[in-house]
Amino acid sequence: MKKGKIGVLLSGRGSNFKAILEKVKKGEIKAEIVVVISDNKGAKGLEIARENGIEAIFVNLKEFNSREEYDREIVRILKERGVDLVILAGYMKIIGAEFVSSFRNRIMNIHPALLPSFPGLHAQRKAVKYGVRYSGCTVHFVDEKMDHGPIILQAVVPVYQDDTEETLSERILREEHRIFPEAVKLFFDGRLEIRGRKVFIK
Repeated sequence: MKKGKIGVLLSGRGSNFKAILEKVKKGEIKAEIVVVISDNKGAKGLEIARENGIEAIFVNLKEFNSREEYDREIVRILKERGVDLVILAGYMKIIGAEFVSSFRNRIMNIHPALLPSFPGLHAQRKAVKYGVRYSGCTVHFVDEKMDHGPIILQAVVPVYQDDTEETLSERILREEHRIFPEAVKLFFDGRLEIRGRKVFIK
């Protein structure tokens, strides 16, 4: 059976990319990671890709006249390599509508909160500051709005009274590394069906 192809976008350490890569290497995900793209030349994730024989590309936003042009270049790279699913693994740029429409229902992101609560940056800090008793993480398909698309999987993490942003982030990250690969596996197993805002697991 033909393997699916994954393209990864990241900006930093690439820990979620690494978690997905481990499952790919074990054959648990019926796909291969064919390219890793970053907006950060020094991203640890690019280094991990190269160490594992995966094409690693730095795309410099400063070389483009607009964000739309930048997005088009990334879409071109992904399409040239026949990517079936785009993974945002700590990618610190908001992708535009044209990018989203090029890979409709084929872009996955993970967010360190239980969406729709605490979208945007510093979700863990907001959860601690707000005094919620539970937080967690959400894997979702990406649409034109930030942290808004159909939810695939969520994991709940308790928030303790003495938690800091750092301690909560650490516990949430462990769950991210568990559910993000699981969502990718479900996609390539053909078990995800989107109906409106809902994702059904078949």
